[in-house]
Amino acid sequence: MMDIQEIQQLLPHRYPFLLVDRVVEIVPGQKITAYKNVTMNEPFFNGHFPGHPVMPGVLILEALAQASAILAYKTSQLDPSRSLSYLMGVDGARFRKPVVPGDRLQLNIEVIRHKGGIWKTKGTATVDGVRVAEGEFLATVVDKDKGKDNGGSSTEAS
Repeated sequence: MMDIQEIQQLLPHRYPFLLVDRVVEIVPGQKITAYKNVTMNEPFFNGHFPGHPVMPGVLILEALAQASAILAYKTSQLDPSRSLSYLMGVDGARFRKPVVPGDRLQLNIEVIRHKGGIWKTKGTATVDGVRVAEGEFLATVVDKDKGKDNGGSSTEAS
């Protein structure tokens, strides 16, 4: 288990962009289960959509990518002060049901392949056991000094 303080020691994200609240299971090199509590206080609900709040699908994918980064850090015993995880791609993203305020978004990640600093994972997001989103994520972990030049996304593992 990891609480929010431990998560913040690994990920550089902070409110409003930190989208993992707790890790409930981690098997290094294999899988992680985490969750995000979705509340009406989320800033994106102001515009998505007024009167009918729905969590943007891209943020569900971001939450899955952040959980993937936590798994990479915990598996490889990486020093987060010296390493960054950059998202390189998302394949097969599918959104099956809206996520709304009051939902607890469960984030399930399984490692498909890991070689060197490259990670391929499969992520599934569920609410109350019902699949709401899924996708495969490709990310790379680099030294922070080298990460500035690789052209990756500006957010860690997302």
